[in-house]
Amino acid sequence: MSKTTTIPGTDGQPRCRWCAAAPEFEAYHDHEWGFPVADDTRLFEKICLEGFQSGLSWRTILAKRENFRRAFDGFDFHQVARFGEKHVERLLQDDGIVRHRGKIEAVVNNAARAVELQAEQGSLAAYFWRFEIDPAGAAEPQTVSTSPEAVALAKDLKKRGWKFVGPTTVYAFMQAMGLVNDHARGCVVAKHVARAREAFDVPRA
Repeated sequence: MSKTTTIPGTDGQPRCRWCAAAPEFEAYHDHEWGFPVADDTRLFEKICLEGFQSGLSWRTILAKRENFRRAFDGFDFHQVARFGEKHVERLLQDDGIVRHRGKIEAVVNNAARAVELQAEQGSLAAYFWRFEIDPAGAAEPQTVSTSPEAVALAKDLKKRGWKFVGPTTVYAFMQAMGLVNDHARGCVVAKHVARAREAFDVPRA
């Protein structure tokens, strides 16, 4: 069966098949996934959470999202960039999040890199949206796990010193933050995301 086939949601309307995998996925699918985001804090949060998801399921991360927000000062990267070893050790004892030293240290490192990037580009949004995937050239929804744009973004982030930002992680970030509309064609939310992207003012600074 094709990955892009839909499945009826709780209201009987067709949705991307993946959102039926867990009860909490439908609300995330309907109200967040794929809608364009220009807020720097939300963008930073999502790329960090995608890094934490590496090797795990999104259900695990979504269930802990509020705990992550509390642990990392709401993903205010200016604050997180000031975290030191004591903060890392505290977070390693926090059973509300994923206690992986490398991933925790990556968030602190990436926060500092985000501060630099914001100062250079004017905003994280202006930087990330330079890698937006043109709908005309996008792959069939949910048939790929990366793209040339994701590869380019991952490469550039790594060059800037970011960690846990491989092409697959970056592509998942792009799917979620609206840099590509990857909703299945028959999904009831796909048209709402398309309209949101059409009305979206792409950040330039």
